Amino acid sequence: MATFKTLFSIFFIPLLFSSLVTSKEPRFDRSLSPKSLHLRKEKLSHVHFYFHDIVSGQNPTAVRVAQAQMTNRSPTAFGVVMMADDPLTVGPEPNSKLVGKAQGIYASASQDELGLLMVLNFAFMEGKYNGSTVSLLGRNAVFSGVREMSIVGGSGVFRFARGYAQAKTFWLNTTSGDAIVEYNLYVLHY
Repeated sequence: MATFKTLFSIFFIPLLFSSLVTSKEPRFDRSLSPKSLHLRKEKLSHVHFYFHDIVSGQNPTAVRVAQAQMTNRSPTAFGVVMMADDPLTVGPEPNSKLVGKAQGIYASASQDELGLLMVLNFAFMEGKYNGSTVSLLGRNAVFSGVREMSIVGGSGVFRFARGYAQAKTFWLNTTSGDAIVEYNLYVLHY
């Protein structure tokens, strides 16, 4: 018949060892309740503004930071990468009220048409959205009437944001490349 020490060794020591090992393991992930982050009911917001992309003159708001060897020979400027800090305004006029900045990168990603990869944060600095951002990622076929791009995140008021943006060219100078684009954002957020 098994002795107490043998039974103790077979059952209790492995159990004790496994609980000690798992209790000291740092946690990689855990489930949370939205209430624990003070998240309220999700809402849908519509944000409208004009994006001023100025690439010419003494004070451009977007500058070329990289290009491929063949970019200057490409009819679509394929391979060019631009860094932007573009003003966002209430109206299309350059002196209209500033409500934020579009900060990020856009690049010519198509060899067949002027199609841009847009990676931008819309950083708002006015009203209830002051200090909040919306992150946009998508394809912008510049000569299409209305372009749709994804809202993939946000911060502040737009925490956990998702949705889409519609862009429509208001004005384009084909010689300089300067443009004013009307944006409508439809954003789900908490």
